[in-house]
Parts: sequence; C-alpha cells; structure tokens
Amino acid sequence: MGIVSPGFRGRGRGRDVELPPGQYLTEDFPVLSAGPTPRVGKEDWEFTVTTESGREYSWDWRQFMELPSETPTVDIHCVTKWSKLGTRWQGVSLDTLLADVDTAADYMLAHSYGGYTTNMPLQDVLDGQAWIAYRFDGEDLPAEHGGPARLLVPHLYFWKSAKWVRGIRLLDQDEPGFWETAGYHDYGDPWREQRYQGD
Repeated sequence: MGIVSPGFRGRGRGRDVELPPGQYLTEDFPVLSAGPTPRVGKEDWEFTVTTESGREYSWDWRQFMELPSETPTVDIHCVTKWSKLGTRWQGVSLDTLLADVDTAADYMLAHSYGGYTTNMPLQDVLDGQAWIAYRFDGEDLPAEHGGPARLLVPHLYFWKSAKWVRGIRLLDQDEPGFWETAGYHDYGDPWREQRYQGD
C-alpha cells in the first residue's frame, strides 16, 4: 500500500503567496500515514501528560470537552512538500493543558494510539503555538486526519503534529520519535527546510 492515499491530486495552482522553500500549494488535504489508521472511540479516548518525575495528569473525552477551546486558523506544511493555507481548527491549547503541571522539562515526546511518537522542545508547544485539535473546518476530525484528536503544531513540518494523540511525556533530555529515528530532522522547521538530519 502506498504512503499517499487515493484522492491526492498533486500540485495546487494559483495564489501569489509566500511558501517555505521547496513547498507547493494544494487545496486538498492529503492523507499520509506510516501504518494503519487507529479507530479510537471517544468513549475510549484519554489524554495524559506525564511529567519527568512520572506524575500523570489525565482527561477523558468528557473532561477534555469541558476545557476552554480555541479556533486557530493556520497554514500547515508537510515534509513531502505540500502546503495548505488558512486551515481552520478547534482544540485545546497546550498552554491550558500544562497550566497546572509542575515541570522543569525542556522537551516533550508526543505519543499516539497506534504507537507513533514525535519529539520537540517544550517551548515550541507553549505561548499559543500548539493545540490538541478535535475539529477541522467545522466538523469533527475524521480518523484519517487523526481523529478523534491530534496534536497541531503548525510552525513545524506536519509530521510533528501527531495524529491520534493520546498524551505527551515531558523530558529533561531530547528523545527522538518515530520519524526522527528514521533520519528525519529532530526539529523540522519548514522555513529552514529541515527535512532530514543534517539539513
């Protein structure tokens, strides 16, 4: 099975916009996954923040829906070179989820249902830069795009926005995730074309 799902129509045309180097514009929302799509019901979903000392903070779906949400409109950039502009989401800010968490960690590792992981500096998910998103374009987030909830970190390549997210682990030292151990860049800034280690 190919890594790009049917329905991906390739390079977009048109708008005079500034994109990160090497990117092209698409109106589609391509579906790329490293394995099968986990099917997680809202009744089974839980999100857990685990601190570097092992303390856990958890929310089930009902508790998560009671948290204040935000509706960011952001551009997203995939390492496979497509960019989609003005995407509309709804979710809970990582600032909200970490507000009462006692930590001195510098890094985090996101964990997903299905086993996927990805790493980033903790400072990259704070100050209004990241959300646990559960709606896209006014609709519940479909499973193929990471539903019921995914991490959304739009200023980094989109593999950092882990689909089917179930929690984050706070770390004193950086620990590479799935694609990072396979040679992708540890940070993944699209404006610096940080696709692979050494970029």
